[in-house]
Amino acid sequence: MADNQPNNPTTDDFQTLFEESLRTVKPGGVVKGRVVGITSSHVMVDVGYKSEGQIPLHEFLDRDGKPQVKVGDEIDVYFDSSEGEGGGIVLSRQRAENMKVWEDIEKAAQDGSGVEGVIVAKVRGGFKVDLGVAAFLPGSHVDIRPTRNLDRFLGQRDKFAILKFNRARGNVVVSRRALLEKERDSLKKEILKVLEEGVILEGTVKNITSYGAFVDLGGIDGILHISDMSWGRIGHPSEMVKVGERIKVVVLKFDAERERISLGMKQIMPDPWNTVADKYPIGTRLQGKVVSLVDYGAFVELERGVEGLIHISEMSWTKKIAHPSKVVQVGETVEVIVLNVDPNHRRISLGLKQVMPNPWEQAKEKYPVGTVVKGPVRSVTDFGIFVGVEEGIDGLVHVSDLHWTKKVKHPSELYKKGDIVEAKVLGVDVQNERFSLGIKQLSTDPWHVIAQKYPIGSKVKGEVASVPDFGVFVRLEEGIEGLIHVSQLSTERVDKPSSLFKPGDTVEAEVINVDPHERKLGLSIRALKKTEERQEMENYLKREKEGGRFSFEAILNEELRLDRDEEPRPAEKGKGGNPQ
Repeated sequence: MADNQPNNPTTDDFQTLFEESLRTVKPGGVVKGRVVGITSSHVMVDVGYKSEGQIPLHEFLDRDGKPQVKVGDEIDVYFDSSEGEGGGIVLSRQRAENMKVWEDIEKAAQDGSGVEGVIVAKVRGGFKVDLGVAAFLPGSHVDIRPTRNLDRFLGQRDKFAILKFNRARGNVVVSRRALLEKERDSLKKEILKVLEEGVILEGTVKNITSYGAFVDLGGIDGILHISDMSWGRIGHPSEMVKVGERIKVVVLKFDAERERISLGMKQIMPDPWNTVADKYPIGTRLQGKVVSLVDYGAFVELERGVEGLIHISEMSWTKKIAHPSKVVQVGETVEVIVLNVDPNHRRISLGLKQVMPNPWEQAKEKYPVGTVVKGPVRSVTDFGIFVGVEEGIDGLVHVSDLHWTKKVKHPSELYKKGDIVEAKVLGVDVQNERFSLGIKQLSTDPWHVIAQKYPIGSKVKGEVASVPDFGVFVRLEEGIEGLIHVSQLSTERVDKPSSLFKPGDTVEAEVINVDPHERKLGLSIRALKKTEERQEMENYLKREKEGGRFSFEAILNEELRLDRDEEPRPAEKGKGGNPQ
């Protein structure tokens, strides 16, 4: 009997029927569907209607032509019509997505959020952006800073702010810059909270110039100067950093008012100059790479951040180097010796020639004082001649060592370049690299025999060489001159020697002084006259004695006459004597 009773619906059955009625789909809106099949041309989707719908497969293909859907996937579709071909319903995946995109665009325009898209092409004045619908991105809105290389944005996926849109016309204008500025302002507020000198931060290299790099710290930029990139030498900032690279920097100086930040990179690492005194003591022999050439020398890198200078004077013992490039080249590895270390001024002096034997020390041993050498005249100067002793070593014969007696005004009077000469070694100064030679020292100094050749009291004859105001110089032989002082020119007073003598005159005088050390010879005409008068007197007395015709009175009178001649006249009293 119970089996024949009618089926009365329960409360649960009514609830189920009610929910199913609510879920009943209708054409003209976006509905949920489930993929129930995939063919070579269509995707079968069940949206809970009395029949299934078909969507062309191409609406689900990616750019490579591969389906982006599988059986069982739940998707949004647009229910276009209930009267499709073969009794099925008309569905559209693309239209559903298009409606979703416009909803996102409208929402983004209202709340200022962004929508994702891809920059697909360059167009006049900007770019075409695929948001799901085509949008226009003005060139001025692609980045915060103007950029010349616009091609680098092609294919880039990013978020874009909606500047304006018209759904009816399908027009959308977007901005990438607006979101970047918004993000930058937010980051800037955060970074300013922790920004202070000494803080180490990470940043992105935004731009590189010849003097440094601009680093984005997150909303605010800092300048990293080339001098603060490395302890070592840098030719250009691009040697240390690249655009887009993430680097660690330390804040060196921060001007909050002007929002100017100076950054450093090398300061994060220990300063290598703090240990150079211990690592490179004077006399250390080591190798380094030539990194730079200047007119006065070459800089050699000993380690990263530590360079030493080989001064041009320390490159060769004997050669005169016109430019360091004649000896070393950039990039070359050289062996050097540490000459001096000054950590406070960050300087290390290096020597290249010190690696080789010192030829000047060898020359001192090879050519002791007194050795006679022979060589060509390399050059003639105002002060002497340089004689080639051996390769790279020239000896100087000073003008004063060319001749014992000749007054040489210029060495070219005696020698010219290329002449072969002999000379005696006077000394070798290793420290100052000087080789002294003498030519006159090959012969005896004539002044050593002057006293024997011209003894005091002897009578000499010579030619007047010059007539200064204080006397007359008489040339007795080549290079030997004697002076007749003005007081010795005559028994009478002489005010101007030139009134009595002129160059070329022949003069006789008596030697009254000889000083070989000072190379001075004093002559006197006055003394010669007295000597001659005395000689005449002696001869006269001798004749008188022999003839018996002299008397004591005559002799006395003659002596008185001679005494009167010896006495100075009143005008001469008080005058100085012969300085010689």
